[in-house]
Amino acid sequence: MTILIHSETKMVVQGLGRDGSFQASKCKSYGTPIVSAVHPGRGGLYFEDSVPIFDSVEESVDTTGANLGLIFVPAPFALDAIIEQVDSGIENIVCITEGIPVQDMTKVMSYIEGKKVRLIGPNCPGFICPKENFKAGIIPSEIVSSGPVGVVSRSGTLTYEAIVQLTNLGIGQSACIGIGGDPIHGTSFVDTLRMFEEDNDTKIIVMIGEIGGLREQHAAEYIKSNVSKPVVACIVGQTAPSGRRMGHAGAIVTGKSALAQEKIKVLKSSGAIIAESPTEIGYVIKEILK
Repeated sequence: MTILIHSETKMVVQGLGRDGSFQASKCKSYGTPIVSAVHPGRGGLYFEDSVPIFDSVEESVDTTGANLGLIFVPAPFALDAIIEQVDSGIENIVCITEGIPVQDMTKVMSYIEGKKVRLIGPNCPGFICPKENFKAGIIPSEIVSSGPVGVVSRSGTLTYEAIVQLTNLGIGQSACIGIGGDPIHGTSFVDTLRMFEEDNDTKIIVMIGEIGGLREQHAAEYIKSNVSKPVVACIVGQTAPSGRRMGHAGAIVTGKSALAQEKIKVLKSSGAIIAESPTEIGYVIKEILK
């Protein structure tokens, strides 16, 4: 099996509103083993006639053994949803929800510190593993193909862009992960690089970063000392004006170190191969594979 999942991974979907129901159906049709769903007030009913719905995550886990959680709960309730999954023993939690207040995520990160749990997100597209037909999130399964390239990105849209380029060039993916662009989130570039480095199915890593923060610098430090596989990095936002928020809450240029050129410089020094534009990622990978 690839990163994040194993042969006994079973998913619970929390939040069956309009978007949650639509995306859960997409995950299920792709092949993801969804064993339960949680939506207060609908306990005892079934999602798509086969997936039991429970009123609480604890009841769901106790009954079905779910160990990976996918959250579509609205932002005001996401803090409680994440903590409920942590308390129920979920190993990996993927939170798609956007707009969660920073103070709520501060509480979440403090709560999960030291606990055996991985949080991906929030405000992210989740992940997809083509070889296993496993999808936890909103990455379109129609654009992926199975192969040796691991993709990690702060931007959901650019995750899709990279995947489409690779697939159109006949280059498949081992796993594709969107970690989210909020200022405070769970799984980092370093966490994902570590997983890809240890994964036998991943031969090349694509890393898509943005302006703002120091996440790419931390990734560069890790690449230099710990990653033996080729890393193709692309940093977007090279023309962004200083001091202005650019799309993501975390994409704010707050000083020289947050500039795209500074991130590119440090990634180059770590040994990463730079794709100057998102449109070049696939072609850079193709050259490496020649």
